[in-house]
Amino acid sequence: MNNNLPALRKEFTELVISGSTDRAEEAFSEAAEKFGDLAIVEVLSNIEPQITSLHLSAFDGGKLSLATLLVPPKAWAESLAFFAAKWRDDDIENEPEVLAEALFAHVHGVVFSSDDTGRRHELLAAAAATDWGITIFATLFSMAPDDILEIHDKIHSMQSYVTAATEAEHDVIPLAVELAKASDDGWERAYYELFPSSLHDPDSVREEYEHEDEEADFGTKTSIRTTHRDTQALLYQLRKMVPTQSKSREARVKKHKSLGSDIFS
Repeated sequence: MNNNLPALRKEFTELVISGSTDRAEEAFSEAAEKFGDLAIVEVLSNIEPQITSLHLSAFDGGKLSLATLLVPPKAWAESLAFFAAKWRDDDIENEPEVLAEALFAHVHGVVFSSDDTGRRHELLAAAAATDWGITIFATLFSMAPDDILEIHDKIHSMQSYVTAATEAEHDVIPLAVELAKASDDGWERAYYELFPSSLHDPDSVREEYEHEDEEADFGTKTSIRTTHRDTQALLYQLRKMVPTQSKSREARVKKHKSLGSDIFS
């Protein structure tokens, strides 16, 4: 099988770059039939992360993508760094919600593409181990800050007894609950990325939300919420985190040296 991997990796990379996403999936399907799923896993472990990102984003993490189902957690986590590469200032400025929803569709699709809880937690833990992964989670959570604040308190007090199905209607909550189970540190970092003031003064966050709720009850809600970072600001931050070509190359060189193998070079 190893003798065929460099050729398959080259073919897949060229197809993705040329925009032939469907053909790239066909190549994977053919390889899986000949050599098994492990061949796909090996290829996805050793191609450029920006190629993986470009391919997976075309499917929005859909289950119809074989790459989505088989991408190794570490390879997926590395590919997330490039998701914002094509975002334009105008899009971030005018339609931040649209970009956030596309990002959510991708992350949710990959994480929940399988019923395998172990794989789900490995994917989330790998993403949460990167700075851009934390910013991505904070961006997604910024779409439902009220629910995130509420679920954070419940997770802190109830821990593993919290289930997403009964906590809130927003689709991002199941992702938040699974992240907390997969990586407690990652969950807390994403939470503080969204609510930075909560790190030093957690009561101020709850007080502002309670104050707004009281104003809303009396029809006098006039305050501007300042306790959490907005989606737009987080999107800008995420785009700034996209690695440059030189940094990406340097990271790959270090990675290969640490592995002590160049069979895929």
